[in-house]
Amino acid sequence: MSQARHCPAVLIAAPASGQGKTTVTAALARLHRNQGRTVRVFKCGPDFLDPMIHERASGAPVYQLDLWMVGAEESRRLLWEAAGEADLILIEGVMGLFDGTPSSADLARHFGVPVLAVIDGTAMAQTFGALALGLARYQPDLPFAGVLANRVGTVRHAQLLEGSLTEGLRWYGALSRETGIELPSRHLGLVQASELNDLDRRLDVAAEALGASCEVALPPPVEFAAPPSASVEPLLAGVRIAVAHDEAFAFIYGANLDLLRALGAELHFFSPIHDSALPEVDSLYLPGGYPELHHLALAQNQPMLAAIRAHHAAGKPLLAECGGMLYLLEALTDVDGQRAELLGLLAGEAVMQKRLAALALQAVELPEGSLRGHTYHHSLTSTDLTPIARGQSPNGGRGAEAVYRQGRTTASYVHFYFPSNPQAVAALLAPQLRDCTPDHARAGTFEVGAGTA
Repeated sequence: MSQARHCPAVLIAAPASGQGKTTVTAALARLHRNQGRTVRVFKCGPDFLDPMIHERASGAPVYQLDLWMVGAEESRRLLWEAAGEADLILIEGVMGLFDGTPSSADLARHFGVPVLAVIDGTAMAQTFGALALGLARYQPDLPFAGVLANRVGTVRHAQLLEGSLTEGLRWYGALSRETGIELPSRHLGLVQASELNDLDRRLDVAAEALGASCEVALPPPVEFAAPPSASVEPLLAGVRIAVAHDEAFAFIYGANLDLLRALGAELHFFSPIHDSALPEVDSLYLPGGYPELHHLALAQNQPMLAAIRAHHAAGKPLLAECGGMLYLLEALTDVDGQRAELLGLLAGEAVMQKRLAALALQAVELPEGSLRGHTYHHSLTSTDLTPIARGQSPNGGRGAEAVYRQGRTTASYVHFYFPSNPQAVAALLAPQLRDCTPDHARAGTFEVGAGTA
């Protein structure tokens, strides 16, 4: 890992959420992929739904980049590895370009990736140029690639927007609001890619429309410095872990699964909705998702409920995050008032809300060590359980999420980013309670990326 790598790259950002960053990023990925290029897409900040779309658009796995949750060095490693295989790297930003700490602009500046600003051109003409110039010049040291207009009305409208650009800002084209490519959403964000039967058609239409509006050319190459070497001890060698994965539980970071494999674990995927038994495993991981959309089916699968209860009763490790935690409760009620009785491994119930209940990055000090992650949910949980820990947000975001423990079961609303502390994750999922910290780590020499807490 001694040589820097070079690859064309842009970070797709916007003045605010809702401007169409995901649609544009996916359209760009599919456009270049259809031209025979290898495209790697990343998502800035915590997110599960946008990466599902980008994986379909690009045909390659999508990972998170974040200077706090993932860490600068781990983000550098991911970009460096992608630069070794890709013809183009696309990074979708989060919220508005300068929003948050760290922001999309912070990430772009840190890695020298130029920003491509997506601006919703609806009901706008020459003011488009003023907004574009403000984004480009607000922070003088921010690398800036150009501007792309979204939701334009006619060819003449697109021409007005392009003509408003000044100071040599590059025009990256436009997407029409008439092409029927907008991606549907629900309360946590976009609809999952697996639920959109016409997703590939939408992506191809968007790519074709974008290609017709501008010259399809790669941005200039960006230099990605080689990261420091890192290693992971096989602390879970031979440990069999069942991972829930179906339409109810699909919010899983690819980096989490990669880390579990690097720790030596054997992963066995199963469906709490459709399967009647757990695989023969030592530990169980219930990630987040949409259990509130499938709580009746989950409640009806009595053999699976019995299998998970038996796993818990046997004292085997179980880690549940957000939707996975809701599955552990006594009952879950959706926004229409339909109540379903679930596992009952945690005392209490949850009720879905129409409004967002919590959104924040989280750092949690567990007995096993500190883990970083985030919380984003629309449910409220009532329970008499006493938390073993509470999360803290590094930037004052809403939510100091509780972490509950019953035996070897650990549950929280927090979606943990496992690479932030591999030893803690190993301790949570090891079949026997043991110290999973290597001797040289106790001496202070073990390091896995800047995100390790």
